[in-house]
Amino acid sequence: MKRVRGLLQRIAPYTAAIVALLLLRSTGLAQTIDLVVYDLITTQRPAASGKDTPITLIGIEESDIQRFGWPIDDGLFCQGFDQLNASGVDVIGFDIYRDKGVGPDQQCLRDRFQNEPTLVSIFNVASGIGPVPGTPVERQSYNDLSLDADGILRRDLVHVTGQDEATVSFAMRVMEIATGDRSLREAMDAGRHEDAWLSANGGGYYNEVDAGLGLQTLLRFRDPWSYPLYSLAQLLDGEIPEDAIRDKIVLIGSTAPSLRDLFNVPQTRFTRSEEVFQVSGVEIHANRVATLLEHQDGSIQVGWIMPGWGNQMLLVLCIGLGALLGEAVPKLRRSVVLVLGLGAALTGGIGWLLWQQHVWVGMAMPITGLLSMGGAAWMRRGAMSQQHSQQIKQLLGQTTSPAVADQLWNQRDELLSNGRFDGRQLPITVLFTDTANFTSVSEGLSPRELMDWLNRGMEVCVPAVTRRGGMVNKFTGDGMLAVFGVPIEQDVQAEATAAIEAAQEIKAGLEKLNQQLQIDGEPAMRIRMGIHSGDALVGSMGSPERIEYAVIGDTVNCASRLESLDKQRHKGVLRVLLSSNTLDLLEPDFRKQLELENWGPMHVKGRDEPLDVHELKMDTAPEAPEATQP
Repeated sequence: MKRVRGLLQRIAPYTAAIVALLLLRSTGLAQTIDLVVYDLITTQRPAASGKDTPITLIGIEESDIQRFGWPIDDGLFCQGFDQLNASGVDVIGFDIYRDKGVGPDQQCLRDRFQNEPTLVSIFNVASGIGPVPGTPVERQSYNDLSLDADGILRRDLVHVTGQDEATVSFAMRVMEIATGDRSLREAMDAGRHEDAWLSANGGGYYNEVDAGLGLQTLLRFRDPWSYPLYSLAQLLDGEIPEDAIRDKIVLIGSTAPSLRDLFNVPQTRFTRSEEVFQVSGVEIHANRVATLLEHQDGSIQVGWIMPGWGNQMLLVLCIGLGALLGEAVPKLRRSVVLVLGLGAALTGGIGWLLWQQHVWVGMAMPITGLLSMGGAAWMRRGAMSQQHSQQIKQLLGQTTSPAVADQLWNQRDELLSNGRFDGRQLPITVLFTDTANFTSVSEGLSPRELMDWLNRGMEVCVPAVTRRGGMVNKFTGDGMLAVFGVPIEQDVQAEATAAIEAAQEIKAGLEKLNQQLQIDGEPAMRIRMGIHSGDALVGSMGSPERIEYAVIGDTVNCASRLESLDKQRHKGVLRVLLSSNTLDLLEPDFRKQLELENWGPMHVKGRDEPLDVHELKMDTAPEAPEATQP
């Protein structure tokens, strides 16, 4: 059962992280995050002006509808075409559906499209709308646009290979007629043209792009409304400057909001105005034509889009890095800094690539994978830390200082074996206490009062030990056994000094306690203490049902014998006897500060060799330290 519980503690955080990643992907939230980031960067990136292109727009505006009505008579378009051709236009892209004629001059429009080599007609595959009747196939084109699931236009269906001559995109057809060059489309058909093509799960898309639909890329947006734009009325009234038409690509389409040929674009989300930021279809096509012209003359920065398999590899890499940095870095704080720093660097790097290089890499999944796996590792480590802390408390049996506990955690792999502390021989200093006149005191108190009385004494003694890195190994009825230097080997000089300082603090605490006990009408508390330094065997002892941290050896026995030595020779609230073993470890300057009474060599029970015994006299005691280092 413990193994199962331990296994669950290890895998549960990672299972939760994987579930979170799956939900992020399956719910579409990852794609939403990536698209929002893409829109933000696209909005903030400086864009070139449409005035720098050979493209002029003729828009059907609200004023044109008021003047000419809607749908506009075919004869008016015929007049406009004639004026444009007379001014020396390169090509006229007609982005208005006219599969069915309007007005009495329908035939003139069909004749123009049949005979004028500058005219390009549109049809729409998705809606089943045909081109202007009579238009030759070499001047027909589809104007289908691909909206994303959130209703924003980001992609351009540049070309569909393997189709008949009529099935060419509107932008491609206009560009080819204007330049007389079909090499770009031929290169696409042959698979020789390199571009930042979208694939399934490419960039920040997840199952959004139909890879079999054709060659798709991300739209390049010029500065909105920067193309030269004139109304149909201005064209018919001869008010358009000739240099805006001659040798230009002219696109005619709807710009009036009432005609609803407007599209939400990446800038829509982050541009605040009185009206919704939308771009007309004819300007979208102008952007497409301008991009193809840049491809043809080689002036475009092509960029790159991470393919789906690349996104998957990046995700796996980030998951591995998150788990590795979360688990392998010893210091938890450093691990957190490294994972968060790497996440920030990855976010900044991907954003910079998109901003400067038009390189689009999906960031939501890999960064979430990095952070979630790092977080899972931290949770697992926290759970294991708590488990180890409980285990250490169980093994040590009693309290130890926070500083020692930290070191225990950092060295747990070296110290613990199969849930136990291995037996080791360590140089230690032992502090042993016992309460004087306990029998006579107990006769005058009830069991509950006696226990409260003893605990008030322990509240003085225990903190004085643990604050200095010592460990209270066990309580011995009316006393305690405290050890300095376990379970991690420390500086023997520092441990001996810590024991003396603990004794000084205990004396000061007992004096204050006795003042309060006198007020409360309870017996005063007097304690005997023995301190001795030397080697001892330490480690876990017991069975699975009961186990404790044992400190065994002559050092422990000597401290106990010093405490019980000549009990009648006791003045004041605390009598401290210590051996020369401990005194010899102290720094000379510290030892000079101590008031000592030499009892001389004395034999103690169970030991052949005498101990050189000293009594520590204490008139005052130093203040307890706020923190300790073991």
